[in-house]
Amino acid sequence: MREGLIRFATLTGAVAQVGLWLAGTGLVLMTVFVFAQVFYRYVIGSSLFWAEPAAVMLMGWFIFLGAAVGVKEGYHLSFDVGLMVVPESWRPWFHSFSDVVVTGFGFGMVWFGWQLAARASTGVVPGLGISRLWDFVPLIGGGLLLMLFSVERILRRAAGLRTLRFGDNDEIEDVAGAGSAAPLMAAEALHDRNTTAAPRARKGD
Repeated sequence: MREGLIRFATLTGAVAQVGLWLAGTGLVLMTVFVFAQVFYRYVIGSSLFWAEPAAVMLMGWFIFLGAAVGVKEGYHLSFDVGLMVVPESWRPWFHSFSDVVVTGFGFGMVWFGWQLAARASTGVVPGLGISRLWDFVPLIGGGLLLMLFSVERILRRAAGLRTLRFGDNDEIEDVAGAGSAAPLMAAEALHDRNTTAAPRARKGD
């Protein structure tokens, strides 16, 4: 199971990398469109009728794709005060419960986003001339990725593999070293180091 999850993590890592590049590209294009609109309006005295709706649509893409990649990489902030008062053995259950909640949130994004897209599909985006369905495609796509990455985190934790959370990235980088292998391999190395270091510590005591 561990080997299968590691291969699956390689696939989802590639998906996350593509999503991250698309989100970054969307952010750059949105900035260019807004700048062009301002330049045309206040310098040339004309207007790019398509720039504003295109920028808004791109904003939806990079927000939802970036949020999903943040779940995959463990970049989102976490509120861990409650974890400080429970036994350490309980903490993985709370972490998994958090991932279950995110999975449910992603399902809600897909479910209600699909309903909104179906209702708006007959309309047209002003300035672009395309169906308003495309306004909600980022919501659906982001929800699907949230579900995929959250389920992966749950399965990794159940298999005993290290699952990144906010604040763990510096520790992983210390294990990986500058210019070393991928973060996934670093995470596995850190997991192995932790599991082998504990028996040695007990033996020394």
